[in-house]
Amino acid sequence: MAVELTSERIKMTALKHFAQFGYEGASMANIAEEVGIRKQSIYTHFKGKDELLLEVLDDVLEEELRFLDDYTETHKESRLEDFLYGFLLQYRDRYGNDDFTKFLLRMLFFQPAHLSKEAEEFGRKYVDHLEEMLILAASKGEEDGRIDSELGARPAAVAYTGVLDGLFFELLTGDASRVQEKLDFSWRVYWRGVSSKRSRT
Repeated sequence: MAVELTSERIKMTALKHFAQFGYEGASMANIAEEVGIRKQSIYTHFKGKDELLLEVLDDVLEEELRFLDDYTETHKESRLEDFLYGFLLQYRDRYGNDDFTKFLLRMLFFQPAHLSKEAEEFGRKYVDHLEEMLILAASKGEEDGRIDSELGARPAAVAYTGVLDGLFFELLTGDASRVQEKLDFSWRVYWRGVSSKRSRT
């Protein structure tokens, strides 16, 4: 039990360090110090930094997929535009407050080269789940007359991931004070392009 608890503490602390500093910047010594153990003691639980990162990767994927499912369930009765815009706001806020989300974005955009295969698999599973969620939401929006009938659900959903990618990259690299402005402008252009005339009134 004590071993399991220590392993979890190491993973949660490593998550914070990987999210803040990336793979290269995270220090095993600093992780151990924050946990309150010697650096060498980490290797009782994990073979090294790579294994620790991959364990954290699995935990983050599970958490982020759960978030997608919870968001879908909570907002299943929302209009499509409220569902999609609200999702952007959720990720804007989660990036500022949630190490799982910070880690997710780092792994999507800045992967350790020697772990690129594992990181790409992580990204593929997340993106596949995300696109499935968005296509279902857009299909409902199409049935409700919220999307231009000549466009259809899948193009609207896939185009939305471009808006989301832009937000993710801006959160990682941009000026925090301009994130909301860019989010709003991108959203307005996107929604004008995919929405039906009826949904704009």
